[in-house]
Amino acid sequence: MSEAALSTIVLAITLILFVSEKVRHDLVALIALFACLVLGLVRPAQAFVGFADPAVLTVAAVLVVGRAVELSGVASTIARVAIPESAGFTVRLSLLLVVGALLSAFMNNIAALVITMPIATDIARKAKLPPAATLMPIAFATILGGMTTLIGTPANLILSSVREAELGEPFGFFTMSPVGMTVTAIGLVYLAVIGWRLLPMRGGNDREARPPWRIFELEVPSTDATLALAELLPRLRGASARLLAVFRSGFRVARDAGTQFQPGDRLLLVSRESQPVVAEKADLLTLHDDSFDRPGDVTARVAVAHGSPLVGHGHEEVRMRSDGSLRVVAVGPRAARERTPLSVMRIAPGDQLFIRGEHDAIADFVPRARLLEIDRLDLPVVAPSRAALTLAIFGIAITLIVTDIAPPAIAFLGAAVVLAATRLIPAEETYRSIDWSVIVLLGAMVPVGQSFDTSGAASIAALTISEWLTGLPLFVMLALLVTATMLLSIFLNNIATAIIMGPLAIEAATLLGISPDAALLAVLIGASSDFLTPIGHQNNLLVMGPGGYRFTDYARMGAVLVVLVVLSSAAVLSVSFA
Repeated sequence: MSEAALSTIVLAITLILFVSEKVRHDLVALIALFACLVLGLVRPAQAFVGFADPAVLTVAAVLVVGRAVELSGVASTIARVAIPESAGFTVRLSLLLVVGALLSAFMNNIAALVITMPIATDIARKAKLPPAATLMPIAFATILGGMTTLIGTPANLILSSVREAELGEPFGFFTMSPVGMTVTAIGLVYLAVIGWRLLPMRGGNDREARPPWRIFELEVPSTDATLALAELLPRLRGASARLLAVFRSGFRVARDAGTQFQPGDRLLLVSRESQPVVAEKADLLTLHDDSFDRPGDVTARVAVAHGSPLVGHGHEEVRMRSDGSLRVVAVGPRAARERTPLSVMRIAPGDQLFIRGEHDAIADFVPRARLLEIDRLDLPVVAPSRAALTLAIFGIAITLIVTDIAPPAIAFLGAAVVLAATRLIPAEETYRSIDWSVIVLLGAMVPVGQSFDTSGAASIAALTISEWLTGLPLFVMLALLVTATMLLSIFLNNIATAIIMGPLAIEAATLLGISPDAALLAVLIGASSDFLTPIGHQNNLLVMGPGGYRFTDYARMGAVLVVLVVLSSAAVLSVSFA
């Protein structure tokens, strides 16, 4: 069997594993790499060159620098100052989307969402609208902003690396800005004026004005040794709570008319009321020590972001990592679906947690733990001198890149070193800020993508694509290329999409006699246009729970945005590279 055929088979199986979501994406990439090694598609000496690729180093350094900017608090302060509270809903939403897109152009998309998500919730609340009106628009805005600069998303850096390998020069820092800014501007106008109106506002204003549902456990006290289910249910109704499950010694107890509770049984409840209120009204014991509360303590509802150090741990991890100053007092909807004891549940990305403690402790802990604040709007105190120095280092790195004094890998790696050396980013955050699964994915997929090219499989695929597109106007060619990349990115993450589509785009462009840059930029736009499903981009998934969205809601607002992105990007590129 030819190397081209073997490479195609490996890539096809890799795509199937990516789409299945049964295996971690970074592990899939490693499996693909070792398959290429066994089949002789990648030489052992070249197996790990991907981890030394400048694009991979740049991604890691950018994550560190972006985290330092996030922790400085200056970005969140700018966001709030730029959005006046006295303005109307449309104006405030428009300004929020602009700020979100601007932040995501220079920092991680998720970090931009972390900063703007509480403001989005506040804007909706003050307009007497549900959070659904603003959360999906800001998620989409932070994705759009990533199209506008070289560091906006890792996929941009990968495509720049592909360009350097194939054409001898990488992208400049603002090479994609003309088309990216045009697409972003059109997208933001749509989101602010029309898009949010297409979203279902389930439950109406009155429902959303009420407190959120909380899931927590209470304990049957020793005084209720003969408590029966028939007696308990009226007490819970009087406390505005509903019984989800009963646990005894860690095991679920069957609920029927004759159920008799024992002291120490734990009740999994759902209520809009806080845990102490339900405990008092229903005459049940709380599992948490009330003496832990201090005057001025507050409760913050947060969502767990991908890459949070809490993922995989129990809820007690919050107390341990905060040195005992914070605790989880309730959790979100997943506990109601799984109906397992909270003591054995493990925190997962997208979970909602209700964390209680002092204002300052929460403000310090939330960004360190990569949590998205939903209902609490307290901000970390900004130290002007530290924030100014952090921004100055960030600005110098960008200036070095724009003026061609230093390549992105050197500029941002140097900035990360300076930030760590000056302790502008805490020592424990330096490595924690890097999403290592992304680094492994990148490092492993680079040689896999190169094998697809060197085996001749990419040339065959490019020839097939060129045959389909031959004779079509440039506008149509580019529109179809954006669309194909976009559809692939629905099933893959944008990094894998860029690695696969980048070399294909250059070869197809050569065969069609069009500019390779036009084709690469079309791929860049398509790889960052995940607007049809919640699984296409992490930001989409993170707002799904807090916004109360269903799977199909994304297409309701995203379908029109996809059409606008395809048409506007194809128009700009066809004019620019005619």
